Amino acid sequence: MGYCTFVYVSVNKENVLDFIVATKENASFSVKEPGNLRFDFYQFKDDLSKFVLVEAYETEELAGKHKDTGHYAKWKETVANWMEAPRQGVRFNKL
Repeated sequence: MGYCTFVYVSVNKENVLDFIVATKENASFSVKEPGNLRFDFYQFKDDLSKFVLVEAYETEELAGKHKDTGHYAKWKETVANWMEAPRQGVRFNKL
């Protein structure tokens, strides 16, 4: 099986480019984590201040360990004040 989270993010318009840079850096480290299957980063076509991150891991436990990494902590702290609204994570099991 697998475990996946879609994280929906709305960013203040003035921080969009900085958010993209910070999130690409986080993704570049995330894909190297044990059990990571993918880490995709998408920008809404009709609203460039909205994004979705697709994070897939072999297990829910390995997905949880992502939040213990230094690169995640750096990303979370860096982007915290750029959020237009709290980010929303929706979790899925791969069938």
